[in-house]
Amino acid sequence: MRLVRYGAIGAEKPGLIDNAGLLRDLSDHVADINGDMLGDDSIAALRAIDHSTLPIVDGSPRIGACVGNIGKFLCIGLNYSDHAAETGAAIPEHPILFFKANSAIVGAYDDVVMPRGSTHTDWEVELGVIIGKTAKYVSKADALDYVAGYCVVNDVSERHFQTQLTGQWTKGKSCDTFGPTGPWLVTRDEVADPQNLDMSLDVNGKRMQTGNTSTMIFSVAEIIEHLSTLMTLHPGDVITTGTPPGVAMGMKPEPIYLKKGDVMSLTIDGLGQQLQTVDQDA
Repeated sequence: MRLVRYGAIGAEKPGLIDNAGLLRDLSDHVADINGDMLGDDSIAALRAIDHSTLPIVDGSPRIGACVGNIGKFLCIGLNYSDHAAETGAAIPEHPILFFKANSAIVGAYDDVVMPRGSTHTDWEVELGVIIGKTAKYVSKADALDYVAGYCVVNDVSERHFQTQLTGQWTKGKSCDTFGPTGPWLVTRDEVADPQNLDMSLDVNGKRMQTGNTSTMIFSVAEIIEHLSTLMTLHPGDVITTGTPPGVAMGMKPEPIYLKKGDVMSLTIDGLGQQLQTVDQDA
């Protein structure tokens, strides 16, 4: 299933995209698409509904982040061997972890707004993993059983804030609107192999990133195993798993970063497309 949240910011309603591509309302069945309903039994109950009986949503409402009330937004850095190479970084021995502030989370088609003075804002298409049940000390062999579904994430990054303001990467990752998430949560049964998904990102119609999740250094299962030894993962937590090569920071001889008016388009096989216009705070 493709689960979605639609409506004004802060007033999103639950829905799904049916096999004909129609947006249908789920409000009579669940209050929201969030950690409270992402367990296997709840997903199975939604799948058992005759989707043709659900009300069709008229018009073209805003599409919000595909998960509401996200508890933790966990991010893995330098997790593609070819991306590490383009940035000149060593292959990490363990997954590099940083966090995005939840205030960065927006919908897949919302504007990305660069903060005041930003001149080094960059793009990163990433596979997002949504946890469906509580995970603690989970083995790699069992890890994917704890996944509710997958989505597209744009890990927008202000590189000067990230690397030059002294401190953790979180400074450059957590600016408002720097976490477009969605458009859909695609349930795990529809993703045969999360380690074989093509992904791409265009800026103003020019292909910048092309990759496949097969080049991850640490697989989705390995990431869940590792993180669950450090902290409990809860339903509705989101893990974004790294980006392939082609980011602005890796450009030679000089990076060309985002500017006001640029348009980013991101796609991952089977998980939908994001589209954001770049704005800048005055």
